[in-house]
Amino acid sequence: MYPAELTAPMAQDLTNYGFESLHSAEEVTTALNNTEGTALVVVNSVCGCAAANARPGAKLAARHDKRPDRLLTVFAGVDQAATAKAREFMLPYPPSSPSIALFKDGKLVHFLERMHIEGRSAEIIAENLKMAFERYC
Repeated sequence: MYPAELTAPMAQDLTNYGFESLHSAEEVTTALNNTEGTALVVVNSVCGCAAANARPGAKLAARHDKRPDRLLTVFAGVDQAATAKAREFMLPYPPSSPSIALFKDGKLVHFLERMHIEGRSAEIIAENLKMAFERYC
């Protein structure tokens, strides 16, 4: 577990942008099981690729004309139960921090693992997500 004073600004980077932070397994289950339409879930992290690539890419993509109905986030290493439950919904992909998942009617339809985020610019990540939004949103 990371100290809250360390991770709060990293979490706020997304919540200040309109992402809803999920802190429990129950919140994740409710959000993904009861969402008609689309939901983007960012598994946030303290790593550099979350700060430089994943969070900025997700925020850029969220500005697109077609965008998910809900913007959600869990924080790996902070909200452990919420993150574990979100990762159950992301199967068959292995746990990955950071990662970004798009769900339609509760089903995973697009997924960016850490290996798709590391070394790629926020703009490339945003373009990847926008293509998924065009298809599913």
